[in-house]
Amino acid sequence: MNQHRRQSIFDRLAQAIPEPATELNYATPFELLVAVVLSAQATDKGVNKATAKLFPIANTPNAILDLGLNGLKDHIKTIGLYNTKAANIITLCRQLLDKHQGHVPQARAELESLAGVGRKTANVILNTAFGQDTIAVDTHIFRVANRTGIAPGKTVLDVERKLDKWVPKAHKKAAHHLLILHGRYTCSARKPKCNQCVIADLCEYDDKLAKV
Repeated sequence: MNQHRRQSIFDRLAQAIPEPATELNYATPFELLVAVVLSAQATDKGVNKATAKLFPIANTPNAILDLGLNGLKDHIKTIGLYNTKAANIITLCRQLLDKHQGHVPQARAELESLAGVGRKTANVILNTAFGQDTIAVDTHIFRVANRTGIAPGKTVLDVERKLDKWVPKAHKKAAHHLLILHGRYTCSARKPKCNQCVIADLCEYDDKLAKV
């Protein structure tokens, strides 16, 4: 795929999704960090349901530590892997207080040093909370990048590097949310809605004609 086609793809996605944003509910970088840690192998809807009860009571590192591990578990037990996630959140709260004055750091290495935070989560925080031109490759973006031909790759890191190189500069900041929303609602895993897709004629998906 050439850059002219990639430009057209992102132009159309941006037109179709004029306000691309995370579907996680948050008011501060810390709330977003907690929500993203909770979202691993969970739905945004499920996370939002839990944080709607958690954040009014505890939405700072100190407040969550005051809540305690068991108290935190009680608020997030509807989310998968909640035991591990609760332990990670308690640890990262201590790390934020001990090393960052309670603030969420704005550097990748510092974010990735926090409990429960990997490269994907760090990219989400850098992009969504701090407006940096990072692209977090989740399952939706990995699928869309490969299926469409925008940035094919065998690994998440391979796809991320290609997207970082090839996404047009004007769309770099919004690319993460454009691709994830397109993957979630149009270019879905089992039944992609090719007949409703705004980039169907630009996409290189071999099987798309059978879907139209």
